[in-house]
Parts: sequence; structure tokens; C-alpha cells
Amino acid sequence: MPRVLGLDYGSKRCGLAATDELKIIASPLATVETPQLLDYLSNYLRTENVEKLVIGQATAKDGSDNPLEQPIKVLILALHTAFPLLQIVREDEHGTSLSAKQIINFSVAKKKNRQQKGLVDKISAAIILQNYLGLY
Repeated sequence: MPRVLGLDYGSKRCGLAATDELKIIASPLATVETPQLLDYLSNYLRTENVEKLVIGQATAKDGSDNPLEQPIKVLILALHTAFPLLQIVREDEHGTSLSAKQIINFSVAKKKNRQQKGLVDKISAAIILQNYLGLY
């Protein structure tokens, strides 16, 4: 069965998460530097059966587009070109970084490990994916 990927887009790095094949569990997968994202996805999609990519929709508190929305829209166009069979959907990502930081503070014992820059990104991606799947 195909997996679903979650993506938390950032101007410097992107967090990725993936479901298991039964789409029961969403787990953090990786943090990738944004310029290398398409290459990473290309390699991943070559080895894994993925049907859908859930990308966080960045909105401001008032509901308007966050400045990250424009580069996300450019990314989506590039993804449609590179992977025409991959379904792309959006999921509200409001508050996922704060939730990820709280999860890290409660679950990661060593302060050094809690300060890993990419940890928030991939946990945020897992939260976006869980929200989409109705698991969170």
C-alpha cells in the first residue's frame, strides 16, 4: 500500500514525515535543506510507494497568507512538473511549530538533543500529517 508524506516547508530547511503503509502512524522522517528538497524527494519516491504529499498551508493569525505561501506555491508547481502522478494536498499548519517544541521539551531528555535545529521541522511535518489523517 502506498504511503503519504507530510511536508513542513521552511525557507532554510523542510521537515518531512511519512506514514506507515497502512496509514495508521505518521512518523518524522528527515530534515532537508530547502535547495535539496526536490532531489531528496526524487530519491525517496524512487524507492518508496507514495500516493500523496501533504504540504502545510502557512497562514497568519488573521487567516491571510503567510509570506512563505508564495515559495510554497512555486514548489507545488515544480512538484507537479517533476512528479505528475503524485497527489498534492494542503493542510493548515497553524501552531505546529509550537506543538513540536512542546513535544520535544517533554520527550527529549538531553538539552543538547532538544536544540537540534531540524528536529522541530520534522516533528512539525509529522503533526501536519497526523492532522490531515485525523490522528492528532
